[in-house]
Amino acid sequence: MAIPGSVSKSRWIAGAALVVLVIAAGAGWLVFGHAAKAPQAAAAPPPAPAVGVRVATMKGVSQSFEFVGRIKATDKVEVRARVEGFLDKVLFREGQDVKAGDLLYQIEKVQFQAALDQAKANVVVAEATLTNAKLEYERSLELSKRNFSPQSDVDQKKAAMDTAAGRVLQLKAALTQAQVNLDYTDIRAPIDGRIGRTAYTVGNLVNPASGVLATIVSQDPIYVLFPVSVRDLDTIREARHKEDGGLAKIDIRIRLPNGKEYAHPGVWNLTDPQVDPQTDTLIMRATIPNPDRTLTDGQFVTAIIRERQEAPRLVVPQAALQVDQSGYYVLVVNDQHKVEQRRVQTGPQLGTDVVATSGVKEGEKIIIDGIQKVRPGQVVQETILQAAGG
Repeated sequence: MAIPGSVSKSRWIAGAALVVLVIAAGAGWLVFGHAAKAPQAAAAPPPAPAVGVRVATMKGVSQSFEFVGRIKATDKVEVRARVEGFLDKVLFREGQDVKAGDLLYQIEKVQFQAALDQAKANVVVAEATLTNAKLEYERSLELSKRNFSPQSDVDQKKAAMDTAAGRVLQLKAALTQAQVNLDYTDIRAPIDGRIGRTAYTVGNLVNPASGVLATIVSQDPIYVLFPVSVRDLDTIREARHKEDGGLAKIDIRIRLPNGKEYAHPGVWNLTDPQVDPQTDTLIMRATIPNPDRTLTDGQFVTAIIRERQEAPRLVVPQAALQVDQSGYYVLVVNDQHKVEQRRVQTGPQLGTDVVATSGVKEGEKIIIDGIQKVRPGQVVQETILQAAGG
């Protein structure tokens, strides 16, 4: 027979157990629910990186070749004294431009003027002696014809006359030399150009052994000389050949050390006929106008051989170029928005662009902004950027 008290106690225990089970199940559902949601949130992919791109386009470009060049004056003269004397005047300012024939120095003239006057007097005396010898010879010859004078006397008078004539010639030569020496006391500029520092000032004794008094360097036009390897010369000649069989005309341009291009083009005028066997190069030379005296003798510049007419060539932004041990490359965004690495061969520059002779095609998108945060094969979000000024 069941005991009522014990039955009630059993029911109470069963109910309590049921409540605990429900609470545990709820707690487990919450735990497992949060655990299930956590991996789902962590698996969300990061957004694709944003990059700026420029489209590879065709532009008119003149093919060019660059070399290290040196400016050289077309004429350079070292001014020297030809006679000995004390400097009386220095008639120029150091560093000024001079013209051919301008008076630069004057040497004291007194002794040279005296020598000239003495030579003139000697000639007058010799000419008088010659005149008298002629008269005596003519009289002796006339007497000889009449048999009033022996032939030996005629011969003597003839010899005396010839001697006097020779003496006149000698003294006239001395007169010419005296005149030249006097003229040499005026030292004049032989060429147009800019004169440098004077080595001697007024009062100093100068002579032919004194060395250079000053140097005059021509200014306009001026030369640029640059060594070209035989290989590069063959490439230039090949590039000049046009389809119609003619040769493309070229300009010689100069880039100054500050990076700016010189305003005046030059004209090629010489290719050295001999190759230097030590460097396998030869010298090319061009004449450059220099009206503003921008170029200076001895200055180093960049010499550029450039076609006069432009031709369409594919260009890419210079900012897109990257370099490693294998050479230059660019990063391209393809049609699937993925990054590709392209090896490129470059040509001449055109402002902020550079000619790409291989590696990319017209219309391809070249990354110029955000290069450092992407890698080949990565998906990106590209934005097309406009070129400067366009």
